[in-house]
Amino acid sequence: MKFNKEVLIKPLNRANPVTVLVLGICSALAVTAQLKPALVMGLSVVIVTAFSNLIVSFLRNGIPNRIRIIVQLVVVATLVIIVEQVLKAFAYEMWKSLSVFLGLIITNCILMGRLEAFALGNKPFDSFLDGIGNGMGYAIVLFIVGFVRELLGSGSLFGIKVIPQSFYDAGYANNGLMILPPMALIVVACIIWVQRSIRKELQEK
Repeated sequence: MKFNKEVLIKPLNRANPVTVLVLGICSALAVTAQLKPALVMGLSVVIVTAFSNLIVSFLRNGIPNRIRIIVQLVVVATLVIIVEQVLKAFAYEMWKSLSVFLGLIITNCILMGRLEAFALGNKPFDSFLDGIGNGMGYAIVLFIVGFVRELLGSGSLFGIKVIPQSFYDAGYANNGLMILPPMALIVVACIIWVQRSIRKELQEK
């Protein structure tokens, strides 16, 4: 029970795949100008990571070592296609805005890293929890970056204006730089800085 809890919770902070292991940075730059696509992308990665870990763990004793990467890619690609088709059927506009980046989940280092480092050597339930934890760790970072960028760059959250008009009348202006991709990298860097300032064990000696 303690092991399962550690597997699920550790990636949310101490072993976060984005801020500690520095994986999956590309999508953080691409889909976080607004909060809604950032959340959908994060949820998609949670689903794919969790179920790919589960499936590969079930199959691990029957996969020849020489073709394990091919099998893993087939599993991940199948799950990505399923997620993409569900979005296309039930959230078409979101699918249109994310379609290219959803396909790139297949190449996300977090997925292949967890399959190689965890799912191939652990039981299915533990692997499923590991996939959820790492997916959630990734999604949390996307949520924070999307929140900051949309709020400061557009004055809205989920497309709804949250900064009162009186602020704009008094001279406030949205920061147009926040919606440019380089600002996502800067926000991620700020998150890493804050995290390592709080958790001294993450600081490089």
